[in-house]
Parts: sequence; C-alpha cells; structure tokens
Amino acid sequence: YKGYPAATCLSPNAMVVHGIPGKAKLEDGDILSVDVGVTLDGFVADSAWTFPVGSIAAETQRLLDTCRAALEAGIEQARVGNTVGDISQAVQTTTESAGFSVIRSLVGHGVGRSMHEDPQVPNFVSSHRGPELKEGMTLAIEPMITAGGPDVYIHDDDWSISTADGSLAAHFEHTVAVTPQGPRILTAKTGVLVP
Repeated sequence: YKGYPAATCLSPNAMVVHGIPGKAKLEDGDILSVDVGVTLDGFVADSAWTFPVGSIAAETQRLLDTCRAALEAGIEQARVGNTVGDISQAVQTTTESAGFSVIRSLVGHGVGRSMHEDPQVPNFVSSHRGPELKEGMTLAIEPMITAGGPDVYIHDDDWSISTADGSLAAHFEHTVAVTPQGPRILTAKTGVLVP
C-alpha cells in the first residue's frame, strides 16, 4: 500500500500504528498491535487487534479492555440515520471516562474499493458532526488510544507512529457495514486468533 514495505503493520507498546515488521524481539509484558488489510473480489476490509504478550500489568489490560469497549461503543452507533459524530462521541466518551486519551491526529475511514475512502471517522467529537450514515456505507472504525497524552510523532522510516510521551497505546479496528438491521461487522470471525 503506497510503498509500505510489508504486508502487515506490527506496532509494539508505545507505537500506535504502521510499525514495519523487523528483528526486534517481544518480551513478556509487551503489547503488540497487528493491523491488516485484505482485498477480496475488489473490496477492501481493514482490521486491527492489540494482543498481550505473556503476562501484562493490570493497567495495561485495562487500556486494552477500554480500547475494545470504545470500538464496541462506536460500532453500536453505526446505524442508519446517525452521524459519523455519533460514532466519534461514543469512542471518545468510553475512552476518556476510563482516564485514557484519544489520539486526534489518526482517524478511522470509509472503506470499499480503496483502503481509505470518505468519510473520515474521528475518535473524538468536533463541531462538525460529519455526514449522516446511510444504508450501504462501509466504515473502518478504529479507536487508537493511549495511557498518556494524545500527541504522536512519525519515525524516520516515514511510517511508524508512536506516542510522543512514550506511553502505551492500544488499537482495535473492525470494518462495519451500515445496514437497515443495524451495524454488521464484516471482519468478525469467532474462534480465530482474537480472544
């Protein structure tokens, strides 16, 4: 994708997204975000999950649990007649009420024939509530949150993005279709990799 040198983004600990796989070894207590995109019959799906490595601290587990809960809250708002802002508010409220920060410079997005399409799906509320959700829209909803502040920086590889203060980050993502019956998670599969 646009020159990214690998098939999967692997982002450990304070790295939020777009980590390039390398020779660094994970240790007990680390966390690792795995982000993948797949194309099938001309359509793209995007999904991410943050995994614990061995035994992690209780506060680290709380970060992961909060990020997953923020994703679930955002997905619940992906309904016909709601706005993108309803998703954003659900993610932000879930995250901040637990004492964590939402990264504001990275957002979810529409997904379809291309990996990144309109609309943008922020994880925070702004004065612009975004477009109304309509049947058939497909969104990559992806909370990216930190145990510290919301600021990030881009590494010298021009891809990897980490928290500016070195705090741990979590990232969970599903591709979701907006249907008359409610949100339909297109990247969910029981019994595969994810707990």
